[in-house]
This record gives sequence, C-alpha cells and structure tokens, in this order.
Amino acid sequence: MPSAPLTAAGLATPYRLKGSGGQGACHEADQAQAAFVEATVLDPSTGALSVYHPLVVDDGARPAAVPVTPQLPAGAVVGVWFGFNGTTLTLGGDDAGCVNGTPDSPFGQFADCGAARFFAAANASVAAGRTTVPALGTAADGRPCPTTRDFAVVDQDQSDNLATSYRVLDDGRTAQDAVANRGLGGTVLTNASDNGLLDAFVDPALGCRPMTAPDLGDGGRPVPSLALNELQAAAHQGDPVALVPANDPMVLAGDTPSRAKLTLYRLGVDQSPAASSDGAAYCRSLVAVAPGRLKADQARFSAAPSPDPAAANSLFTFLAQRLQASYQNLKCADLGVGKPAVTVRQDGDRAVAATVG
Repeated sequence: MPSAPLTAAGLATPYRLKGSGGQGACHEADQAQAAFVEATVLDPSTGALSVYHPLVVDDGARPAAVPVTPQLPAGAVVGVWFGFNGTTLTLGGDDAGCVNGTPDSPFGQFADCGAARFFAAANASVAAGRTTVPALGTAADGRPCPTTRDFAVVDQDQSDNLATSYRVLDDGRTAQDAVANRGLGGTVLTNASDNGLLDAFVDPALGCRPMTAPDLGDGGRPVPSLALNELQAAAHQGDPVALVPANDPMVLAGDTPSRAKLTLYRLGVDQSPAASSDGAAYCRSLVAVAPGRLKADQARFSAAPSPDPAAANSLFTFLAQRLQASYQNLKCADLGVGKPAVTVRQDGDRAVAATVG
C-alpha cells in the first residue's frame, strides 16, 4: 500500500502486487492473480459522491500511464475497498485504519480502509438530505431492480469484490481504464465480482441502472462502485434482505463461524452487525427467492452475455450454476435446507443449459 492511502497523493500512487508465502511472484496481468482497488469519496459539505480507481502494478514495475491525481473536496471522507481474483489478499505497507480480517485470519478476497467511517458519514449525509440515493426503478419483468442484498442475485459471499477494471498492455504493464488510456491498446482486466455482475450484466439484462457517481480519474464519467451499491441496497432493498451470514466462507475462522470477522466485514459494507446472521435462514431465503427470478427472466438472461464464457455460455446458465455452487459452499444441506429447484447441464467445466422449477 502507498503512504497515506486516503489522500489524493495516496490514491494516485500505484499499489504493488507481491507474492507471499514463498510461492513466487504475482502478476497483475494474470487474470487469476489480479488485485483491484476502488475508492468512493464524500464531500461532507454538499453530500456529493465521487469514485476513483487507484491502480495496481507488479512490484518493481512502472504503470503504463501515470495515474490521474484526483481533486478531492475540502474535508473529503474517503473509503477504499479491495477485490482479488486469487484466494487470499493481505495488505502491507501503510495499512493503518484498514481491515483485512482478524489477526491470522484474513477475509480472503476482500479488505477495506476507512469504510466504516465513510459509511457513517454517508448515512448521516443521507439522513440530513444532502445526499440522495436514487430509487431502484422497475425491471423489465415488472419487479424492483435488484440490489447487492437481493436473494435473487447474492451468492455464498455477497458484497465482495469490485466493479473496477484496469487496462493491461501486451508487456504486462497496467493503467487506469480511462478513456484517455484507450489509445494504449491492450485488454481490459476485470474483477470476478458480485458488484460487477450486478452492475455490468444483471442490470442491463433487466433494463435497470445502478447508482453511479463521477469518476475522478476519468473526466467525471458516471460509474458504479461497491459503496454506491451498498448505499442503494441499504436504502431500498425490500424484504427479505440478504446480509452477510455467519456461514459466509469469508467470515469463518478455519471452519468455524467468527463473530469478530462477521462484525468487521459487515461494517465494511454498511451492514448492521447486530442484525440476524442465521446461516439456515439465509439458505432458506436463497432457495426460496433465486429460482423464481431465474425462471421469470430466463429468456432475458439467456440472451445476455456470460460474465465468464469459459464457465457458462450465457448469463442464465452462469447464474444457475452460481446458485448451485452457493448452496454447496454455504453447506445449506447440512443446515437442513433442501436444494434449489435448478438443474444445470455441464459440458466439462462449462454450464451449457439449465432448467428451473
């Protein structure tokens, strides 16, 4: 991590990706090893929100383009969130005020810096009428547009990872994925993200739009973020509301539920630590809600692109496969919850067809 990561200079200083545990170097250009960083900024005097995407580079490497230094408002309240395509991301460097899990038990793919303070300030601004959280709107199926707390779209570790993307050049160097950097060529690198899944795939398939704010590193282009997703979910998600459960793999200490990790994780994504964390109840709601929306929107999701074409041939088969995996990863059967009414046909590791109901 750079020095003073919540300042303008810190946001504009690239993070450095390093291997650990004697397992060799990591490379940001490797989709399976890539880490992502995302900041959301509150102007406390006006309530305005904005987003910025700090860059990640290989340790010892230079960025393909110098990151834009964001112009922060006076007294800005900044939160930073992390996502990872690998298994376990740990923070080093100037990580004071950051949350990576509990000692000797990191969350895995998630971490944050200043998130609890950011959400406290943002919620106060919403309550005071300075910050407006847009309504969800109505989806093409006549139902409310989904949020990151909708059991129709959550999985075994909801509210993890980011909608951030980077540009990767053929030589492995990275740059912010801004309009000004498109002339560099290369490809776009994305986080394997629940937030990205909702914002870039599910919402468009349903004719919905996520909450957005200006990107301070890309000329004010409106973009979503994890923090914006959570603010909108907190304001408008109807019952049943999905909150990180005690059986989420990211809040376990080994195989044991950890109240300490659950509390830290929830604070990082604007969820009450005091609300119910019953894993069986979470499983029951997942099984009760998700298949119905899959079936109602089968045609729309089948016509939409897959977030991972190697894993599934359409958004529909991707979501069906993901639902089955979530049921297994949450160990819902061990909690006495019956399987969701979904069957997926595989061609090797790839989902190619599914039936619901």
